[in-house]
Amino acid sequence: MATIKIKQIGSPIRRPEKQRKILIGLGLNKMHKVVERTDTPEVRGAVAKIPHLAEIVE
Repeated sequence: MATIKIKQIGSPIRRPEKQRKILIGLGLNKMHKVVERTDTPEVRGAVAKIPHLAEIVE
């Protein structure tokens, strides 16, 4: 199955709880951390909800 790399680019400080939970759900908790997840619509949708905090790395 295809995978994508997701990098945290923003801090969750002073962000709504919902956005913090999305970051934790993706496995991100520190700035500039990169995680590899399976490429599913659910993962892409989560990243799309927080474009100011996380980005997909090519």
